[in-house]
Amino acid sequence: MKVKKLTGWLEEKYPGRMAEDWDNVGLLVGDDEAEVHHVFLALDLTEETLGQALQAGADMVITHHPMIFHGMKRINNHDFTGRKILTLIRSGIQYYAMHTNYDILGMAELSADYLELSERQVLAVTEEAEKGQEGLGRVGNLPRRMTLKECGAFVKEAFSLPDVRIYGDPQSMVEKAAVCTGSGKSLLSDVLKKGAQVYITGDIDYHTGIDAVAQGLSVIDAGHYGTEYIFMDAMKKTLEGQFPELKISCAQVKSPYTVLCLE
Repeated sequence: MKVKKLTGWLEEKYPGRMAEDWDNVGLLVGDDEAEVHHVFLALDLTEETLGQALQAGADMVITHHPMIFHGMKRINNHDFTGRKILTLIRSGIQYYAMHTNYDILGMAELSADYLELSERQVLAVTEEAEKGQEGLGRVGNLPRRMTLKECGAFVKEAFSLPDVRIYGDPQSMVEKAAVCTGSGKSLLSDVLKKGAQVYITGDIDYHTGIDAVAQGLSVIDAGHYGTEYIFMDAMKKTLEGQFPELKISCAQVKSPYTVLCLE
């Protein structure tokens, strides 16, 4: 099929207009008249994941995070972004990104499913639609009331993570939780307004963590990658259901960091 058939369907399901103003989504490198047979999914288009796509024989790559955020005055082999663009073009691989539009229309509910949240609400509303509110993150009730320490273990298991960081008293009880995948500290005021007792997100810095606790909110930092790599498996299932004629493969699930514990 032609690339434009696939991207047209993606645009209908996850419209680019839903993305944040600062974002950059859609077909970022390529020709929508080209044929696509094999789609490779990744969270980020690193040189490592691009190498995996080449080895897999993919002719299109779809990522969650855009490789290109800002305008570029030069595309050459002197920096890693330029090298990747040149490789894509030389290899005839089309490149598409779906970021905050997917955060709003896919990742928010997906992460709430992983955490089995009930009585869900949108955390930060970005649009009032006919079918209801759309926006970033979700707030809801955990499967049961538990200690913060137990909740940390629950999140770690739910997302199959090597570790999580906890801000707050491990023995405090929590039941109402908020979740925002990726970097969620900008939504802290929304979490407090919704009355959540624990906030599950990524990229929480020291001051944000201790300030949240000072305001009565516990935080579980499950990592940016740890909360968003689920994009790959979810999108694989979605595309296989809609386009059975396409081959769909995913980048290797691999945490970008290693925790070193010394005795």
